[in-house]
Amino acid sequence: MSNFIVGLTGGIASGKSEVSRRFEALGVTVADADVAAREVVAAGSPALQEIAHRFGTDILLTDGNLDRAKLRQRVFANTEERRALEAITHPAIRARVRAVCEAADSPYAIAAIPLLTEAGGRPAYPWLHRILVVDAPQAIQHARLLRRDNIDAGLADRMIQAQASREQRLALADDVIVNDDHPDRLQAHIEMLDLRYRELAAASPTLL
Repeated sequence: MSNFIVGLTGGIASGKSEVSRRFEALGVTVADADVAAREVVAAGSPALQEIAHRFGTDILLTDGNLDRAKLRQRVFANTEERRALEAITHPAIRARVRAVCEAADSPYAIAAIPLLTEAGGRPAYPWLHRILVVDAPQAIQHARLLRRDNIDAGLADRMIQAQASREQRLALADDVIVNDDHPDRLQAHIEMLDLRYRELAAASPTLL
């Protein structure tokens, strides 16, 4: 079991997925909160049953799965509804991510949590030993969004502004990776952090 957990976060189009992939290539288990978010609302799950009770069974498809489009329309049109959904899903997501990390057979594990800052930061995830922020200049985030999502500049701006600011994320950071489109420098930084985390894990024999 892994006794050291690093929270990985960053803004949209900062390169979190690429950083996660490179840590995985070094043999590190990565638990992805986005994957957990889909798993906790699988057909028949306790969270989905609670969602159906709160929002009505019409948000279920005929096969018992969640009608994501219908639920999305409801929660994004109403702040109270969105908070009610988060109150159901966020604890389940956190529990699943933590369980995957603690069951990892790598010396340490990474909890990839894109909205760590927005979801409450350290108080919401007291079991994280360190927080690693993937940072990128806003101009680079903007350019990546245009390429990746084939959207216009105005929408890219709104997507960036809808998240926590760079300053808010960096205030949480124990470690920072600047991902400014220099792949060799990125890899060197990841390898340096991997060695550091292995050392910290070896000195941390007990789980929180």
